[in-house]
Amino acid sequence: MDLINPISQRRIGMNVIIIEDELLAQEKLEVMLKRIDPDIKVSGRLTTVKETIQWLYRNPKPDLAFVDIQLADDHCFEIFRQYMVDFPVVFTTAYDKYLLQSFEYNTIDYLLKPITEEKLTRAIQKIKSMERHFIQQNIMTLIQQERRPGKLSRLVVRKGTDFIALNVDDAAYFFTDHKIVFVRDFAGRQLTVDATLSELQEMLDEEKFFRINRKYLSSHRAIEKFKPDNGKIKVSLQPPVKEDVHVSKETAPAFRSWIAGRAL
Repeated sequence: MDLINPISQRRIGMNVIIIEDELLAQEKLEVMLKRIDPDIKVSGRLTTVKETIQWLYRNPKPDLAFVDIQLADDHCFEIFRQYMVDFPVVFTTAYDKYLLQSFEYNTIDYLLKPITEEKLTRAIQKIKSMERHFIQQNIMTLIQQERRPGKLSRLVVRKGTDFIALNVDDAAYFFTDHKIVFVRDFAGRQLTVDATLSELQEMLDEEKFFRINRKYLSSHRAIEKFKPDNGKIKVSLQPPVKEDVHVSKETAPAFRSWIAGRAL
């Protein structure tokens, strides 16, 4: 993937496969990839789960895979259940409902159809940015090191119609408003999350995040100060919010233990 061979100093192009059951979409994607980077080599064009699994067992692993979620014979997630995928993946789909599920795998990006050259360029640049810091064989190590087993290290969020991969450490707090879940990061951005607070609570590191009340789930870094308030605990968050945020009387002991770094 734009790597330099240390022996010959020859530039090595990125080796990719396209898993897509619509042949026109497959061809269009390949044309755009070649236009973005002529050194990209498409070594496999696959249309079904069965065909993909057979190809993976019979060929060297690619540097990157573009994977449509709904294939002719099954969802692409069946590929991951039957084969140990240890290379980066960019999901391409017409549906946004698989966002959270896709990040259980080696996801670099999640592109909604119709795929534009601009979106595709950003995905390729993301891979190359990772490669600048790590040699090819360690790209998956980078992804895996970012994860704590069973806990999210990145989360797909929305800003308008765009999707963003947000590092969980950049999230100050999550909150609900009119049944929509938002995240505010430490830069002050407010982004939409396609998950409930309860789902996020299960996926996030409990040492770093606490469910303050039914409306707020906060990072310990976002808690600027707190004080007793009639048996409850009043919490000041950063970035600031316009309303008072309280920990209930029942939850207060657990909160004090958590904020002090003690086991609950």
